[in-house]
Amino acid sequence: MTEFAAHVAAAAQGAAAAAAPIGPGLIGFLVVAAIGLALYFLVKSMNKQISKIQVPHEAELRKAEREKAGHAGSTSAAAPDTSSEPRADGSR
Repeated sequence: MTEFAAHVAAAAQGAAAAAAPIGPGLIGFLVVAAIGLALYFLVKSMNKQISKIQVPHEAELRKAEREKAGHAGSTSAAAPDTSSEPRADGSR
């Protein structure tokens, strides 16, 4: 039984030495830093793309609706256009 106890004690000492604190180290830091840098540039690019979007204001939308309603009322009484030239909206 003493040999068994000696093996257990040696294994316990080896396990204690092997259980030294192990951290992510330099590679882990570089991976996290690269992800952070990529995130920074992605957010910067996204903000640039979003700022290019032109959103009409409510006043402009109401004005366009009034103009559309005004044109729809005036063209219904007029004769239909039979020309083969395309309209401004691309239809014939």
